[in-house]
Amino acid sequence: MGGSLQFHFFSCNILLKGINSTGLSDKLNVSSALKHSKKQGELSLTISDAADQKKVQKAGKVEHHLWKKRESAGSGQKALNLVRIISGLPNEKESVYGALDKWIAWETEFPLIAAAKALRILRQQRLWKRVIQVAKWMLSKGQGATMATYDALLLAFDMDNRVDEAETLWNMILHTSTRSVSKRLFSRMISLYDHHHVPDKIVEVFADMEELGVKPDEDTVRRVARAFQMLGQEDNQKLVLKKYQSRWKYVHFNGERARVRRDIE
Repeated sequence: MGGSLQFHFFSCNILLKGINSTGLSDKLNVSSALKHSKKQGELSLTISDAADQKKVQKAGKVEHHLWKKRESAGSGQKALNLVRIISGLPNEKESVYGALDKWIAWETEFPLIAAAKALRILRQQRLWKRVIQVAKWMLSKGQGATMATYDALLLAFDMDNRVDEAETLWNMILHTSTRSVSKRLFSRMISLYDHHHVPDKIVEVFADMEELGVKPDEDTVRRVARAFQMLGQEDNQKLVLKKYQSRWKYVHFNGERARVRRDIE
């Protein structure tokens, strides 16, 4: 009887241990599953956040690129609109300036690119009075004070026979941009004086050119030499040609362009 009870107690003990072991195993499995699920969730959130951030960055880049394209394309259309607007106006400063002011009335920033393109179109169409009006209007707004604008304005003054205004502008350029006046502007001013047969002014501009160390191009050298000749200063003419004229020139021989040495005394 005692042996039977001991065996029964031993069996129950084993059974309870098995049950406890199974429960512990289940708990461990559940805990492990929860931890794994949590890690998976965190990883998923991290990947999702990175993807969202990448999408935002891409969207920003695309928007910036599209803005640039619109600006580039829009400036050309604005320029054409400006040319169309002022082409039909009477040649009066008030009318033209009023139309130009309306053209920029709703702009948050001055449309400098469009205005520069319009100026170039007017120059190509040889509408010199309109070039002068638009360029002066731009400068009055504190915009477009560049060598390209000054060059267009000097050319328009030349073509419209407004030498005095060209000279006033030139003196202003020299006064404000002494060390940065380009060869192009010096050549433009010498060309203007040559066109209107003012040799003494050519010599003055050339003197400023030499003082600032700006080397003249071939056309300018010829104009300066001709000016010295007109003033009866043959010695200076020879000095200019000897110093600045290229030692080579191009001639056509048997249908081909050949470079030959120029005779310089």
